Amino acid sequence: MNKSEISTVIRTLAIQAGEKIMEIYDGDDFEVKSKSDESPVTIADETADALISAGLRAAFPDVALVTEEQSDTHTETANTFFIVDPLDGTKEFIHRRGDFTVNIALVEDGMPTLGVVYAPAKKRLFITDAEGVSHEEMGDHKVDVVGEMKRISVSTPDEDALIVVASKSHLTDETKDYINKYNVKDCRSAGSSLKFCLVATGEADIYPRVGRTMEWDTAAGQAVLQGAGGRVVRFDNHEPLSYGKPIFENPYFIAYAPGMTLQKA
Repeated sequence: MNKSEISTVIRTLAIQAGEKIMEIYDGDDFEVKSKSDESPVTIADETADALISAGLRAAFPDVALVTEEQSDTHTETANTFFIVDPLDGTKEFIHRRGDFTVNIALVEDGMPTLGVVYAPAKKRLFITDAEGVSHEEMGDHKVDVVGEMKRISVSTPDEDALIVVASKSHLTDETKDYINKYNVKDCRSAGSSLKFCLVATGEADIYPRVGRTMEWDTAAGQAVLQGAGGRVVRFDNHEPLSYGKPIFENPYFIAYAPGMTLQKA
C-alpha cells in the first residue's frame, strides 16, 4: 500500500468533511435523531459519513471500510481496514461547544498505523505521515494548500504534577476515582478524540477512559498519539489496545506519555 497516498487522501477527506460539518454547525437549528442505541445523530454525521465513505471506496476499493454510521452492516473485518468516525463528539456539536472531530484511521494487523484527527471548529488538524510520525498542520486547512507540518511529541511527565485530560460528556465516577490515584497538578476537559491529541502534543500527560467507547472513537487518536511517542493500553492489564474486536467495542483504556508509572485499576 502507498502510505503517502493514504495520508494525502485521508487529509483531503477530513478537511472536506469538516467543511460540510461547519456549514451545518454555523447554520440554523438542525434535527437531532436517536440511533438504535439511543445515541444522537445529526445530518452532519450522515453527510460527513457519506462523503468520507465514497472517497475512501473510490481511492482504495480493495480495502475494507468500517464507519460508525454504517456499523449495523459490519459483521467482521479484514486484516487491513479503514475505520471512520465522521463526527466524533456529536453531543459537543449539538450544544455548539466546538470539541468535535473528524476521525479517519488505517488499521493493520490489529493496530492503527495511520490517522487523521480534524477539529474544524477549533481549527486544529493532527495527522500521521507515511512513516506513522505525527504532526499538527498549521494554517487554514485547505485541501489544495498544505500548511506547515509541525512535528508533535509527548511530554516528559512530572509524576508529582501530572496534567490529566478527561471527557466533558462522559466523566464517570470510576474515572474520577482512578484520576485520584495520581498526583494531579491540573485536570482538563475536552470532547471527542481531541483528548488523545492533547497528550500527543504534550498539553496533557494522561487520558484515562473508564467508560464505553467503540473502535471508531479511538483509532485515529491512537494513531496520532503513537506517532508522537505515546501509548494506549487496556485499563485492566496494560496491554496495547488492539482493533478488529467483536462488535468493535473497546475495553476501558489509558492513553499516556511514557515515563510515568501507571496505577493499577
